[in-house]
Amino acid sequence: QLQLVESGGGLVQPGGSLRLSCAVSGFTLDNYAIGWFRQVPRKEREGVSCISSRSGDTNYRDSVKGRFTISRDNDKNTIYLQMNSLKPEDTAVYYCAAGVACGPSRSFRTWGRGIQVTVSS
Repeated sequence: QLQLVESGGGLVQPGGSLRLSCAVSGFTLDNYAIGWFRQVPRKEREGVSCISSRSGDTNYRDSVKGRFTISRDNDKNTIYLQMNSLKPEDTAVYYCAAGVACGPSRSFRTWGRGIQVTVSS
């Protein structure tokens, strides 16, 4: 059974950092792309970053480029999202998801429950 569990969220001041983790079970990272998405109330879920399965190619939405870094540890079956220079507009529930390839959210079939990130002074 494929399962993803997010951790590492919380409250941080503007300019601060957080590292989100996505622990996966039931599959190996070599076979799935993993994406990070976020959502705020009354808005559509948006893609934040993605790492492809075999090549490890990464992509980011423009608003987080240079601040966020996605990485993976195949030995630990865990994906990370390092978030630096956080801004209040980064406040959202963050989800990780597994799919065949990086792409829109509808192409990801298995999702974690999400974790809250709040950037506020």
